[in-house]
Amino acid sequence: MPRYRLTVEYDGMPFVGWQRQENGLAVQQVMEEAITAFSGETPGVMGAGRTDAGVHALGQVVHFDLARDFAPERVMGALNYHMRPHPVVVLTADYAAPDFHARFDATGRRYLYRILNRRAPPAVDRDRVWHVPQPLDAAEMHRAAQFLVGKYDFTTFRAVGCQAESPVKTLDRLSVTRQDNEVRIEAAARSFLHHQVRSMAGTLKLVGQGKWQPGDVKAALEARDRQALGMNAPPYGLYLVEVAYAN
Repeated sequence: MPRYRLTVEYDGMPFVGWQRQENGLAVQQVMEEAITAFSGETPGVMGAGRTDAGVHALGQVVHFDLARDFAPERVMGALNYHMRPHPVVVLTADYAAPDFHARFDATGRRYLYRILNRRAPPAVDRDRVWHVPQPLDAAEMHRAAQFLVGKYDFTTFRAVGCQAESPVKTLDRLSVTRQDNEVRIEAAARSFLHHQVRSMAGTLKLVGQGKWQPGDVKAALEARDRQALGMNAPPYGLYLVEVAYAN
């Protein structure tokens, strides 16, 4: 029984998120139905990250097993055919070790949050960036972000319904840069709490506007209280960029 490892890209706007739910269409459901359409089998597809409704992916990693052995190139082509017209595509497909697990074997995850910082709203990137018309100081946002890098209790930046066993996470990198009219927040860690990146992005936006000082971010972190959060950024500016593995 071969196990397959795929890298997947998708636009999160039409979906209720990665994981199957009863209240709407999920990316996982689209993939599983496409596998059934070409193979006749009904395997469960496991993803490396459970992205929320509206969150996009440039490098989601998934795995699944099939009883019949299909060449990975055929799997990729068949899925991309059967998933149309949904905005989900397989970028790469390979065989994986029998014990490979897309979620539990991941050694790191990298997210990008995009803020369009100009007066005019987006046209081409509508629903793919957070539009903030007020000027943002990206350098000050970056300075504030460094208070969050390291191993901390991130309760303040954790969704109320987060199911993680512990609020303690190690944030390896959190950078803020400007590229013309776009402010880009990049976060890297082995794993994240539910809403952690969006919560950090929303809070840093307040710093960029001058409504918070960098020290206020440190105080919010140390409060270990969701009520101390500045704000939660909307989902559509967030991208799962890459999932890393030891091999």
